[in-house]
Amino acid sequence: MSRYDLCLAWNWEFDADFVHLIEAACVARGVSLLQVSPQSLDQVLAGLENREIAFRTLFDRASDSDPRFQPLVDWATRHRVFSVNPQKRCIWSGDKATMHLEFINHGLYTPYTIILSPYSKRASIHPSDLEPLEGCFAIKPACEGGGDGVILEASSWEQVLEARQQYPHEKYLLQAHVNTCILDGRQAWFRVLFCDGAIYPCWWDQQTHVYARVTAEEKARFSLRSLRQISVRIAQICGLHLFSTEIALTKEGHFMVVDYVNDPVDLRMQSKAVDGVPDIYLESIAARLARLADRHRAIS
Repeated sequence: MSRYDLCLAWNWEFDADFVHLIEAACVARGVSLLQVSPQSLDQVLAGLENREIAFRTLFDRASDSDPRFQPLVDWATRHRVFSVNPQKRCIWSGDKATMHLEFINHGLYTPYTIILSPYSKRASIHPSDLEPLEGCFAIKPACEGGGDGVILEASSWEQVLEARQQYPHEKYLLQAHVNTCILDGRQAWFRVLFCDGAIYPCWWDQQTHVYARVTAEEKARFSLRSLRQISVRIAQICGLHLFSTEIALTKEGHFMVVDYVNDPVDLRMQSKAVDGVPDIYLESIAARLARLADRHRAIS
């Protein structure tokens, strides 16, 4: 039997550059890598079934968008394989309504939010008190990612009623806009990537989605140490090894978590895509994932 240290399942063509970084990181640590793509999936599943191959760690970036990969996840679960971002935790933490309540319970600041029942369970609802939303607010389905179904500039109850029917089986969040402060001419809105204990903070432009690394000098000058503390706290709550979150610094001086737990993370390289993640961050993330697989190889 061939036993691999890390199994990487991927099906998005734009992951190719990050996969190359994973390959290099695994070679550097002596970690054996099994890649599973749509083209090799059937062969790998047959090899697992016939006990010709096995793996110790799974990093799944495919099953959320392609159910054909689910048997791979199921095999890992049955054989108690260590998973980067276990599927059950991904599903649980991907529910924005659940995370909103969890964050509040753990003392994190979040925008004022009204949570509505799914349309399929309660089609007719009375208008909520929209006054605390201050006229303009965001409408978000609880479990969609990538901005799907999100209306950022809503202002009426009619928009809420119409939006709820787009994903009728999901809860909806009505979320007040955050008034951020300005730091050295930039809006104090940050996207932070987290990977196995390390954080990668970036300035985040909401319109262009362009990342800019937060420098050590900026962390000190603007007292941004809370970005680490909050991100680590989120990791403890959600139980994921790799995710991103968005944190804004308000005019009142509060660090507020605005977009809770994003998984899977878009890992396109900034050198290849203007709205990609800075390359140096991706290199570090790949190295940490290889180290994580190496660590579990040692104890398995």
